[in-house]
Amino acid sequence: MKVRTRWPSTLIAGALAAMLLTACSSQDSERTMVVGMSDDILATDPASGYDPGSWLLFNNVFQSLLSFPPGASTPVPEAAEECEFSDGSKTYTCTLRDGLKFSNGNSLTSADVKHSFDRTIRINDPAGPAPLLSTIASISTPDDRTVVFRLKVPDATFPSKIASGGGSIVDRQVYPEDGLLEGGKAVGSGPYELNSIDKGKAVFSVYSGYQGTAEVKNSGVTLELFRGDQQALQSALEKGDVDIAYRGLSAKAIAELDTSSTAEKDGIEVVQGTSAEVQHMVFNVDDPVVGKLAVRKAIAYLVDRHSLVSEVYQSTAAPLYSIIPGGITGHGTSFFDTYGDSPKPKQAKAELRKAGIADKVKLTLWSTPSRYGPATDDELDTIADQLNQSGLFDARMKSVPFGEYEKGIAEGKYGIYVKGWVPDYPDPDNFTQPFFGEGNVLSNNYDNEEIVDRIIPRTSSMTDRANTRQQYMKLQDIVAQQLPILPLWQGKQYAVAHENVRGLQNCLDTSTVFRFWELSTAY
Repeated sequence: MKVRTRWPSTLIAGALAAMLLTACSSQDSERTMVVGMSDDILATDPASGYDPGSWLLFNNVFQSLLSFPPGASTPVPEAAEECEFSDGSKTYTCTLRDGLKFSNGNSLTSADVKHSFDRTIRINDPAGPAPLLSTIASISTPDDRTVVFRLKVPDATFPSKIASGGGSIVDRQVYPEDGLLEGGKAVGSGPYELNSIDKGKAVFSVYSGYQGTAEVKNSGVTLELFRGDQQALQSALEKGDVDIAYRGLSAKAIAELDTSSTAEKDGIEVVQGTSAEVQHMVFNVDDPVVGKLAVRKAIAYLVDRHSLVSEVYQSTAAPLYSIIPGGITGHGTSFFDTYGDSPKPKQAKAELRKAGIADKVKLTLWSTPSRYGPATDDELDTIADQLNQSGLFDARMKSVPFGEYEKGIAEGKYGIYVKGWVPDYPDPDNFTQPFFGEGNVLSNNYDNEEIVDRIIPRTSSMTDRANTRQQYMKLQDIVAQQLPILPLWQGKQYAVAHENVRGLQNCLDTSTVFRFWELSTAY
């Protein structure tokens, strides 16, 4: 059986409609856009970066074989002309567009594609995306335009993985085989070139030789980096020093700007898009306290998500009762069905007493102040208060720097801690395999044979992703009963911009790709 990756007719129709709408509106395509964000760009070499700031750069400077159109969860050809599965999803073959060139003038061939993936795997940078490519067994290049990936196991999610920043194609004549490219340089074949970068700013110009699906609507982008200073970012937006504030404004600031008459008078508006960012409370199942299922169930009965998202996140997030967020295949309601959507102290008490636990349960909820958003400490403190109000717990929140936090988790010192997750690609696999598969990222000592040995391999081989729903619902039912983690909320994606900015809706979707080329201003 072969499964081809081509432009679906609905996407073609949507693209034509968008072109017609663009032609009928007045837009300034000669203007350089100024975008502000509080994230750092930690890497300019795709073999290293695995953070939101770095992937923003990768998605605009480098091409991948496939990419996600705005609002889509299925990738389509980008540097490739077409791609197809064969051999039961164990072989994936792509044919490149003819005449592709990097921004330095070098030709882009299948040898560059092979080099890009091979070096990422070989370098295996601790901060890089090599784990995404773990199913690759070998890569061959029969000719300059053909690349063949042979996979260790059937992997229907492989197209989505290589459509992400982890699939960025680099020039083999520039990027070394065994080490990272130094000096803050980036040579790609995407819609933009990186002209310069330092700790405070990255400047991008349009690459005139780009060949792909993106239609560039501006003359370049300057990315101002505020390095965690949310107030400075908000001030720059209000003064007109930046056109768009993306990633970094606090929930309180977004809520205030959304309802502020001053912001409305100044022509500042909040644009909301879809997001698949999630946050979970994680339980170490080997911990002497929360290792007891009754304790975990009591917590699940007491956490008030509605109060959490309204008080702490100013309704910039939504309650989550599923391992898989809304908008992604397999989203369900297992936790809602099992524990409800409001605190149930009677059920919590019954679980504890049934397990012979009569005294207040002493707990420490571990947090870290910045990695998962500036409100994380307040969130865990609020949850501790919710537990204490039941009279069943004596809980407190403790926050430590991220390095210490990760070390404590790895050493098994924490019973309860928080983990946030921004997906690499919009597929249910990316919300389950990293949490419950072999070598998972949670480090909570949870292992379930049904999930690891049957559900994950079975879903990985299904090329029709809609058919995976039943299996993912089964996985979530298991997790809801055994409670290695408790879903808390699903984020909403926001950007705040001046009212003459156009195209932001096409930058805020579950693919997490912020598409510079969609941005423009009206006359």
